[in-house]
Amino acid sequence: MRTIKFLLQKEFLQIFRNKSMLPIIFLMPIIQLVVLSFAATYELKEVDMHLVDFDQSDVSRQLVTKLQASGYFNLKSHSQDIDHGIREIQKNEVQLALVIPPHFKKDLKSGKSSSIQMNIDAVDGATAGLIQGYGRSIIQDFNAEIQPDITDIQPSGLASQGIEIIPASWYNPNLDYIKYMVPGILVVLVSMIGMFLSGMNIVREREIGTIEQLNVTPIKRYQFITGKLLPFWIIALFELGIGLFIAYYGFNIPFVGSVLLLFGIAAIFMLVVQGIGLFISTITDTQQQAMFIAWFLMVVFILMGGLFTPIESMPVWAQELSMFNPVAHFIKIMRMVLLKGAGWTEVQHLTGLLTLMAVIILPAAIFRYQKSTA
Repeated sequence: MRTIKFLLQKEFLQIFRNKSMLPIIFLMPIIQLVVLSFAATYELKEVDMHLVDFDQSDVSRQLVTKLQASGYFNLKSHSQDIDHGIREIQKNEVQLALVIPPHFKKDLKSGKSSSIQMNIDAVDGATAGLIQGYGRSIIQDFNAEIQPDITDIQPSGLASQGIEIIPASWYNPNLDYIKYMVPGILVVLVSMIGMFLSGMNIVREREIGTIEQLNVTPIKRYQFITGKLLPFWIIALFELGIGLFIAYYGFNIPFVGSVLLLFGIAAIFMLVVQGIGLFISTITDTQQQAMFIAWFLMVVFILMGGLFTPIESMPVWAQELSMFNPVAHFIKIMRMVLLKGAGWTEVQHLTGLLTLMAVIILPAAIFRYQKSTA
């Protein structure tokens, strides 16, 4: 323990003496968390719309007003020609051409069905799906609102009966994407800091020649790896605490579950991430090589981690591959604990996978370092 204590003192002195590294460790993650949390959103606002209103009635105008009042749609142009609306989409002037048919008001008030055509620019499938979903929801609400008026006008007094849908959004009632994205972004930031800094640490000592001085000392290899791992492990957990503080007070992320449980799992997760970084450091000769390998892995971890797209929507082979992705497991745990109040019973299988990864990668880093210095 005494040897590890001296190693930790040396590592912390090296970290805090490196003035160019301090902003990267402490300032950049906070800036990225604040900026990315507002920028990385799937919410759709101000979709430019072209209107083709063949009815020109007060009911059709009420529908268009409701669409605009929602804040999702912006009436940019109108005409009496459907082809004109399609050409506007082709020129990227609008994303939606809405066509209201003739006799729209008359059909509704006589109890007949009427169809509204939504021509959507679907080059971006995800955005097109959101436009379709938002538009459909607003039109259904409008239909429900005018039903009492139609009932009054119909001679029989009977309105057409439909299926009433009562939505209930649990854990995120307002479908706020910031609450969904902030926990995931926080995981990515602490992962990047942990993997990049630990990945370049040993190889940096090799480049400047100080590792040879350590190799001639009686320090054991597991002590050396422990000394390299613990400082960044402590820093990463400290940054996670700052990130959670900003998430709670800055973004109103609800802490429904146990924060202590979260930190306990985060401690295991950081061992995995930094173990990967240290392993990379033992198989590379320069900081540039270490950075490129770490970057390659982080891109795969992030894009297949469920941050932007649900893992359940990926192909089967990708879902099976995500079993080896520690970032995916911790993002899921963060969202479950913070937003749903999940306890140990719900997350123990994911924690078990992270523990298994830590048990494999840390001895691998120690073994690899032993081979490279033999």
